[in-house]
Amino acid sequence: MSMLYHDSKTFVDMKMKHPANETLERFQAMMKETGSHPTHLQIERFVNDTFDPPGSEFEDWEPSDWVKEPKFLNRITDADFREWGKQLNGLWKFLGRKMKDDVRENQELYSIIYVPHPVIVPGGRFREFYYWDSYWVVRGLLLSEMYSTVKGMLGNFFSIVENYGLIPNGGRIYYAKRSQPPMLIPMMKSYMDVTHDMDFLKSNIDIMENEFLFWITNHTVKVEKDGRHYTLAIYKDASTGPRPESYREDFESAKAFHTDEEKEAYYSELKAAAESGWDFSSRWFIQNATNKGTLLDLKTRSIIPVDLNSFIYWNAKLLEEFYDELKMPEKSVKYRDIANEWLEAVTAVLWHDEIGAWLDYDIINEVKRDYFYPTNIAPLWTGCYKDKETQVGKVMKYLQNKQIMGNLGGIPTTLEHSGEQWDYPNAWPPLQHIMIEGLDNTGDMWAQRLAFELAEKWVRSNYKAFNETGAMYEKYDATIPGGHGGGGEYETQLGFGWTNGVIIDLLDKYGDRLSVQDRFFEPEHSYQTGPRTNVAAAPLSSLGQVLTGILALVATFAAGCIG
Repeated sequence: MSMLYHDSKTFVDMKMKHPANETLERFQAMMKETGSHPTHLQIERFVNDTFDPPGSEFEDWEPSDWVKEPKFLNRITDADFREWGKQLNGLWKFLGRKMKDDVRENQELYSIIYVPHPVIVPGGRFREFYYWDSYWVVRGLLLSEMYSTVKGMLGNFFSIVENYGLIPNGGRIYYAKRSQPPMLIPMMKSYMDVTHDMDFLKSNIDIMENEFLFWITNHTVKVEKDGRHYTLAIYKDASTGPRPESYREDFESAKAFHTDEEKEAYYSELKAAAESGWDFSSRWFIQNATNKGTLLDLKTRSIIPVDLNSFIYWNAKLLEEFYDELKMPEKSVKYRDIANEWLEAVTAVLWHDEIGAWLDYDIINEVKRDYFYPTNIAPLWTGCYKDKETQVGKVMKYLQNKQIMGNLGGIPTTLEHSGEQWDYPNAWPPLQHIMIEGLDNTGDMWAQRLAFELAEKWVRSNYKAFNETGAMYEKYDATIPGGHGGGGEYETQLGFGWTNGVIIDLLDKYGDRLSVQDRFFEPEHSYQTGPRTNVAAAPLSSLGQVLTGILALVATFAAGCIG
């Protein structure tokens, strides 16, 4: 509460120099000496004498499986992008962390959760693993051929599920009562696709099932639609009080409420939003059945999110696949049935044929939330849809109507200007990847073309920012190529784990087609590449823009003929 540090997370990441009881005794002695009114300097002195700085739980670590020239680089034809890929590959060493043995031996002195294997952290203030971030980190690491590091990270997650019954939001004890989007099983799928490590799958399948059942048991609600009841998933939290990592901010903002019950409900909404990964966004505001309002209008626990439920479906399908590979037919059938039930529920409650997209659902007002989010098409990514022939075409029309290519730096998280970091104009790496992969997975020619255009725009924007600053950011500005994002509770962070993973994945997927400069057609030549510069050129025009130009020329010609 004394604001010793600019970031509230700093204090709760510190190690106690003494056991908890002795630390409390020292604190009480300080309070007695100061008449319970210590000065800022006295508090600072107490903390410095009683705690070690954040980050003291780690030791230097050089990944033994780091590869200088991973094969994905050979698939990148543009020399500038290939060099960038090398530098991103090198960042894994910068983001790697290994815990000291002292953390294992004196866990009670640390807020960090001990894990036996090294981890790749996001970067900046995020000194520990984060759950859903790790999916995109793993994607990048696998392309960098760091298979042992990935296996170790998965092993860490398995040990945590065994000890805590869930995977926390991040690797701190203050996150232990909330999770993040369930990506453990998809991470394992990515690892298996590359390594085919059946022994590792067999020895950990029960733990993956337990993590899935944690969500089914603790995060579901019943919804009635057209006389039928469906089970769907929501975000929620099981702890009490303010978030420790944002204690003062939560305590101060909760003063707007009058009763302890109201304040506790507000704290739960904040933590449920943190569990979603979207902390914070107008996506979770409910005010008069709209998405308007402020953080005080958070109603995360009353919104059924499209992405979470498409992830639950995906998890069930992957468990079905894993059990089939392990020759366990009863389990395979069980999870096939669960997946089918989820598919029915997602289609019945969240798909809207007249709109051409899946939409979040407001339980309080029993209405669809007709607002654009990239996650509105997350079912294309996870395969959680029934009618490819009609649904894909309608999704494409929906995206055209939303004019998603109108922003030069990427796809914005929402279209709302709230000042929160998961709102306009910020664009986040995982959401770009979900859209690109989802469109590409359809196999539809037009959807795949749009996926490439989105990838090209995103890669060029990230490259421009990196070229100008030497940094990879956790989020970017959708309105400006190369602009980094802002807003929210803390300063924009550098690093950055999932940003690197997404770019490496896209460079691998489209590296034979991507270039720093536009390629243009000349009548007597094939596609040419203009002189290279160190600043990325503007993105290629979307198909919609091309067609608009053609129609304009036709209209001009027709008007001339009529004249």
